[in-house]
Amino acid sequence: MTYIENVFVCVAAPLLVAALCMGRKYLRFFLFAFAGMGACLVAAYVNTFFAALYGATVFNATAEIAPVVEEVIKLLPLLFYLLVFEPEPEQIRPAVLTVAAGFATFENICYLIQHGAEHLGFLLIRGFGTGAMHIVCGAIVGFGLAYVWRRGWLKVAGTCGLLGGAVIFHGIYNLLIAYGGWVQYVAYALPVLAVALGKIAGKCLSSLPGQTENETENTH
Repeated sequence: MTYIENVFVCVAAPLLVAALCMGRKYLRFFLFAFAGMGACLVAAYVNTFFAALYGATVFNATAEIAPVVEEVIKLLPLLFYLLVFEPEPEQIRPAVLTVAAGFATFENICYLIQHGAEHLGFLLIRGFGTGAMHIVCGAIVGFGLAYVWRRGWLKVAGTCGLLGGAVIFHGIYNLLIAYGGWVQYVAYALPVLAVALGKIAGKCLSSLPGQTENETENTH
């Protein structure tokens, strides 16, 4: 039996000490990292609850329940941040990506505890794949919210649409993983490829004529 709440305390303790030592400048990063790891802890309990409630098999719980539960719970700390602190668009993206990274990190730690750390090659592939998947889902929500949150009529519908996109991507990833065999390696490669394509697309868009001028105008 894995006591993930004990694991959370042990992982969070040194980070909390570091946050206290590094001061207010870096406090926001640590808070969002804690929020991501806490969201993973809560999602584990909620996943277990719904799987037991519906008598779901491991395959169904992985492919149908987990994507919805995890993406909704990851969104909650971000919504709190948006509603209470009303951040600027450029502050939303690092916040949601840090939450996603914290979630993925704690999830990988729990996986290592449950399944062991003997097979380094597979664990590297899985670690990068799962981490990239959560980052991609975070980017879908975060980069989208930076746009829709400035438009009152789009806030609710846009947030629901972005959440749906993240759930679909997460669901496809989990479905391929649950299928097993060589298909799961396609799943691990999919989010890594998505991150690479996203970075390339971002560089291409930033080099378009007028893009720099628009960014300059938005800062004023």
